[in-house]
Amino acid sequence: MNHYLWLIPFFPLAGFLLNGLMGTRFPRKLVSGIGVAAVAAAFFTALYFTLHLSGLPEDKPYFLNYIYTWIETRHFAATVALKFDALSAVMVLIITGVGSLIHIYSIGYMHGDPGYSRYFAYLNLFTFAMLILVLADNFLLLFLGWEGVGLCSYLLIGFWYEKTEYANAGMKAFIVNRIGDFGFLIAMFLVVMVFSTLNFDRVLFLASEHADELQFWVVNAICLLLLLGATGKSAQIPLYVWLPDAMAGPTPVSALIHAATMVTAGVYLIARLSAFFLLAPMAMHVVAWVGALTALYAATIALTSKDIKKVLAYSTISQLGYMFLAVGVGAFAAGIFHLMTHAFFKALLFLGAGSVMHALSGETNMDKMGGLRAKIPHTYKTFVIGSLAIAGIPPLSGFFSKDNILWEAYALPHGSPVLFTIGLLAAGLTAFYMFRMVFLTFHGKSRVEAEVALKLHESPPVMTIPLWILAGLAIVGGFVGIPHVFMGLQSFLEPVFSRFAPEGGHELTVNPQMEWVLMALSVLIALLGIWLASVFYLKKDDLPRRAGAKLRPLYSLLVNKYYVDELYRFVFVAPLLWLSEKVFFRIVDVTVIDGIVNGTARLVNAFAGGLRRMTTGVVQAYALSIFLGLVLMFGYFLLG
Repeated sequence: MNHYLWLIPFFPLAGFLLNGLMGTRFPRKLVSGIGVAAVAAAFFTALYFTLHLSGLPEDKPYFLNYIYTWIETRHFAATVALKFDALSAVMVLIITGVGSLIHIYSIGYMHGDPGYSRYFAYLNLFTFAMLILVLADNFLLLFLGWEGVGLCSYLLIGFWYEKTEYANAGMKAFIVNRIGDFGFLIAMFLVVMVFSTLNFDRVLFLASEHADELQFWVVNAICLLLLLGATGKSAQIPLYVWLPDAMAGPTPVSALIHAATMVTAGVYLIARLSAFFLLAPMAMHVVAWVGALTALYAATIALTSKDIKKVLAYSTISQLGYMFLAVGVGAFAAGIFHLMTHAFFKALLFLGAGSVMHALSGETNMDKMGGLRAKIPHTYKTFVIGSLAIAGIPPLSGFFSKDNILWEAYALPHGSPVLFTIGLLAAGLTAFYMFRMVFLTFHGKSRVEAEVALKLHESPPVMTIPLWILAGLAIVGGFVGIPHVFMGLQSFLEPVFSRFAPEGGHELTVNPQMEWVLMALSVLIALLGIWLASVFYLKKDDLPRRAGAKLRPLYSLLVNKYYVDELYRFVFVAPLLWLSEKVFFRIVDVTVIDGIVNGTARLVNAFAGGLRRMTTGVVQAYALSIFLGLVLMFGYFLLG
């Protein structure tokens, strides 16, 4: 079976090549069929391997498909090899399963777009790159997939590149991620310097065997540099600023980026190297605090945003913060569990937002919505299910995964009551802003423009069926996290996280019975958030305006997203543009480089001009030149 693991990424790659090279010649049904079939084939192949994981020996609980040696020197080698273990299985099934539904939905959403075949080619390429990332058995191959998803995000966010703001959004995502990737590269160099290998298992084995000999600064430096890379891909403080602008792309692209692919890469990276991060307690604390602060910070911005996709974008940043909080306190299985449930309800919410936009001819401003629940009932019902799930209302999936994170953030040695409190506050804000969005979009009086209202309609089945499937997953997906139900996700992932982990460090520091108290508290906070949203946006709909007027400085701060984009533009972008224009272009490029090149050309031209003047065509002049040359030569030898 090992030898067929390559089929998982091969199918999306084949779909990309077919649609990318010949898609413009294919009928649209064939283009969409190839795009969907490629990802679905990868899903069923991955499912087959997942079902056979339980039969593997305990000392080697994974499939390994060696393909070829990529780089080989006397003291270092890097291979192209794919590894499929429990962690890879969860990630691959999310990527291909949710990805398949997004591909199907795209058939209806992108109907009539002139770039139809290019769109499906890019989606397949995105899926291929993400599969390489999660199946790689070493840093270098993972980094290839890491850069691949960065490229695809640029192509898909700026898909409608004819509009300057969309092209700029793609460039912003690409450039911001290069900052994080620089940290990843430096971390890889340090790993090679210390361990002379980039193979994950080899690095983790050597780190666990020689933990006492490793220098404190080296381990923490590697982990913090990897965290820098992770904050770029997973949009955490301070590199989160690209993700809200990524809404410029088609809405299914937003669903794919936010739910199933790119933004989960940073969480996956830390989980994959969990045993190494456990050797760096300082770095673990930084990871947890970055996650907790990002969860709260992004949730506050979502409170005032009027763009339905921007609210979901900040929601994603906040939920990713929960995942970072989990892996930062050592609750790696809880982080992956939330990654899985988040994939279900966030894909549902983004595709639901796309269905709303489809009904409203592309409108995203919630001030121009309202009263839509009777007009688009399938979208409304599934959107409410997704909102209840992300708010953490039992028994939906988000309740189980969010509660798991909050509990372990409170009870594990790396956690603390402060981290728990920040997470709890973010949970309350999440419930509030999600149901603010539900009430503004679907309830109350219609604020839809007259011309748009005439065209209001529910999305076709090719779009609503994926919504209902995702809604079902959002309802039942949390049950896989309960012990003794489907093995329990934590038990399933245990061989991955315990294989090289140091002993101890996962014992609870409080009475386990406290979990019930904290669980009840988190549910009450979520219900309070929903109730407050109903008061503000249903019962007293003038209350938000009055509150905004009374709290004008705070309201302005939130509306302007804490002025972080302006701060970055002033501190980093403007000086770099000035340096590029005034120094590197005008002085280095124009004066120095062009001066040397043009000066050399002028010198050669002047020398050639002198030779041209000597070339008269008069034989007597040539004879005189030869005679004078001979005289000078003989004179030199005689005098010498």
